[in-house]
Amino acid sequence: MTEDELATRLESLELRLMHQDAAIEELTRTVLQQEQLIATQVVAIERLEAMLRTLSDTNTANPGEEPPPPHY
Repeated sequence: MTEDELATRLESLELRLMHQDAAIEELTRTVLQQEQLIATQVVAIERLEAMLRTLSDTNTANPGEEPPPPHY
């Protein structure tokens, strides 16, 4: 291989590496954003589950304590 061919190959490899570094940085930012979104959604889901538990606890009475239907 000539010196020019080696220089061309080296330049090509450097360009590929530069593009790969940029792609990795972009993917890292995307993953971090998704982690933050997931954490926010987990908190919201836990809050909704707690609300549902509270609602179901207050709406669930013993069947013997319920008044008879109006047609009795």
